[in-house]
Amino acid sequence: MTDPLVRRMRPFGTTIFAEMSALAVRTGAVNLGQGFPDTDGPAQMLAAAAEALRGGRNQYPPGPGIPELRAAVAAHQRRFWGLEYDPDGEVLITAGATEAVAAAILALCEPGDEVVCFEPYYDSYAASIALAGAVRRPVTLYPGPEGRYQFDPAALRAAFGPRTRLVLVNSPHNPTGKVFTREELALVARLCQEFDAYAVTDEVYEHLIFTDAATPHLPLATLPGMRERTVRISSAGKTFSCTGWKIGWASGPAPLVSAVTRVKQFLTYVNGAPLQPAVAVALGLGDDYYTAFRDGLQARRDQLLSGLADAGFGVLRPEGTYFVTADITPLGGTDGVEFCRSLPERCGVVAVPTQVFYDDADAGRRLVRFAFCKRPEVLAEAADRLRGYAKS
Repeated sequence: MTDPLVRRMRPFGTTIFAEMSALAVRTGAVNLGQGFPDTDGPAQMLAAAAEALRGGRNQYPPGPGIPELRAAVAAHQRRFWGLEYDPDGEVLITAGATEAVAAAILALCEPGDEVVCFEPYYDSYAASIALAGAVRRPVTLYPGPEGRYQFDPAALRAAFGPRTRLVLVNSPHNPTGKVFTREELALVARLCQEFDAYAVTDEVYEHLIFTDAATPHLPLATLPGMRERTVRISSAGKTFSCTGWKIGWASGPAPLVSAVTRVKQFLTYVNGAPLQPAVAVALGLGDDYYTAFRDGLQARRDQLLSGLADAGFGVLRPEGTYFVTADITPLGGTDGVEFCRSLPERCGVVAVPTQVFYDDADAGRRLVRFAFCKRPEVLAEAADRLRGYAKS
């Protein structure tokens, strides 16, 4: 029987995250592949969710999201980034950031339009671009002399052209941990305006920038001329350790948010009714929560970096996110997919090969990604196992 799947989606099989998580379960390995925490989020948020469940908030919420969450999202963006959005018309609640990205691409791209993105990219980006019948134009991020990921400005300019419809920017960046600088974002902004393109920004790690990062996080929408052409996306999952809740949001000028809404309503329509008021509570937590959360993750990042270095990996220090990328070359590795598929059997640890996030697989063939959003004792066990592998 021929494959009934439409041709544009045939290159996309089971996601690498599902494959590697299943491998972790089958082998009993420590799963540092998929980026989800193994602890719960803030107690105030969990209590608010329980109250909403018991208080009858279990039916369809309004299509754009409940008013108090939209207001909380707008207040949060004003508080941290100085961005003003009207909760009524410029903020949309979505089923996580993944849906928001998909709805934005489907809403804004005609078949044959081009989407500029940075590789390695989160795998759903390529799938969403394919679903829209659009064409991706990747610009490669590569480690510079100090191990910090960068791109060639000439390559970014060359990726833009008469069919460019939008640029997709993920900062802080998964999987590299890169935080885009003001100069890099200014170039993106100039090119968007020169080619009359929109921007879709995935900023789910906006609060996970470490104190030793070379630059703070800067939303692209804050740059001159960019608020009116940017759909800004974030979510509760990473900041509040509730990745299974799938509560995200898109914000931007009313015409762009309206376009995204008209697509999103035919994807999930609405979701997470009793979770939405809980996320509204979380967004209003004091600065001490955000600082402690960042500091705790930074300590776990440093713990894993030390373990990976001791095990012989070439380690690339991330400036933000949940993830660290490591070079397998010092361990004799030449192919990340083969390395990651054999690692659970050989030492009981799961990682993700980053080459699957590139169009140019050779650019990431010897890099693998580890997640450090785990309890310190889990990271310690993983480090011990990896050190044993290096000595074998």
